[in-house]
Amino acid sequence: MRSSPTADVLPNPAGDADVVVSRVPSRSPVSVRPPSAAPPVRPSDDPDAPHLIDISAWFRESPPWLISAIVHMVLLICVGLWVVKDEIQRGISLEGSYGEELDEQPLDDVDLAIEADLQADEQALTPQTLPVVDDPFAAPAPLEINPNASFATADRSPIAIGQALTGREPGMKKVLGKLYGSNAGTERALAEGLRWLVKQQLKPGPKTGPNAGLWSLQGPYRDGGNVENVEAATAMALIAFQGDGHTHKSGPNDEFAPVVAKAWDALLKRQSDDGRFFNDVMPQHQLYTQALCTIAICELYGMTKDERFRKPAQRAVDYCVQIQGSNGGWKYAPGEPGDMSVTGWFVMALQSARMAGLEVPSDVFIRIEEFLETVSRENGSRYAYMGQEGPKLALTAEGLLCRQYLGWKRDDPRLQLGVEHLLNNLPDWRYEERNVYYWYYATQVCHHMEGSDWRIWNDVIKVMLPEHQEQRGKEQGSWDPNGDRWGGSGGRLYVTCLSLYILEVYHRHLPIYQQGLLGK
Repeated sequence: MRSSPTADVLPNPAGDADVVVSRVPSRSPVSVRPPSAAPPVRPSDDPDAPHLIDISAWFRESPPWLISAIVHMVLLICVGLWVVKDEIQRGISLEGSYGEELDEQPLDDVDLAIEADLQADEQALTPQTLPVVDDPFAAPAPLEINPNASFATADRSPIAIGQALTGREPGMKKVLGKLYGSNAGTERALAEGLRWLVKQQLKPGPKTGPNAGLWSLQGPYRDGGNVENVEAATAMALIAFQGDGHTHKSGPNDEFAPVVAKAWDALLKRQSDDGRFFNDVMPQHQLYTQALCTIAICELYGMTKDERFRKPAQRAVDYCVQIQGSNGGWKYAPGEPGDMSVTGWFVMALQSARMAGLEVPSDVFIRIEEFLETVSRENGSRYAYMGQEGPKLALTAEGLLCRQYLGWKRDDPRLQLGVEHLLNNLPDWRYEERNVYYWYYATQVCHHMEGSDWRIWNDVIKVMLPEHQEQRGKEQGSWDPNGDRWGGSGGRLYVTCLSLYILEVYHRHLPIYQQGLLGK
């Protein structure tokens, strides 16, 4: 029997109603051309003009040791440039556009194309024949990659999987943000939201006790949730920080690194020997908590490779595998037949484990696919909570994201039909009942699809979220949970964290159908 929705930490969105919103028309891409080269400057014929520098005078007048140093430096440079050309040279070209202002849109598509130039004979490169390298991601290894190929979770190579978190690195964040349409507004809103989270971290004190360094679902902020769960609240906050690239190893210049370090010191103490992260929480919270904490610790290990976290992360993953339900999903209690809402979080937890290079049995994903078949509707383009129930909008977005990670191709008609349904239900703050849970999953689905699907969705979300963020007062940087479908149970921290995940989508995970290219 299903429990009351007000008891969920992360919501069971089975009660969502589908609201149809007209599709937003695409805008024409903006073409930017580089300025023309300036005409060459000719030397003046004026006899009073400054004379050209006489290089030969340098050699005549310089001491022998200086000439020797120059010669040796030139030789060292030549040796450094002397490399052997690989059998196949490949370049990856990134084509895209972006807008720095709120009303500017990215191009219709971001295209990553592979170009191969096969050479019959190997030859040494000299400084004169060294080719110009335009792409920092290019590598010499010969590969055959289809930009539209699917990368099933159970079949991807560890190298390709391991690249999924690299978008969080500072340089890649900037590149991907511009390619996929972030702007000053989204970046500012993200930074303000993280600073709000910093203020909510529980400080040592008699009232805090063993919870110091963690977060709470109920306060000290306004509009907290109706139940407490410090482990789930802390995992949500850590996922927000880590999604933007902040870890305990980020360095002294990262204002959030100490916050993350304190939180992990406290949260690791909550893990049991069998890998569980939930303790004294109500039954409906247990597996949501486990999935969230597993995502957080797997991402941290994948980003830092800190050996301190490898075994705890693997124990958390092993526990997730052990408690998989009889129908291939997860629900509230270990081993219980699963529902779509809880299962979606576990799919992401196991995917995060794969990204980190941890061990996940392949048959786990086969059983997940079997579960998805039991809740799929309309030939797989819509998804229900469980059993014989009808499809719901939020669960459709969650199910489609699972399908993307489990190997559905980008041009799969079922996936395309499902995405069209999402685009006919674009986010709108004016809804009588908002649903950031739906927005969170649908944002990821559309981002992985890229092209016009992503542009249509992003054109709305990148304006709406910054616009409705708290701009002043004690709660500046957060989002008001009042009016959200699950804001009453999750509270302000829940709504704020999901909003931050959405604003991090540009770099949080590399797009599924292109990450093979970027990874190589």
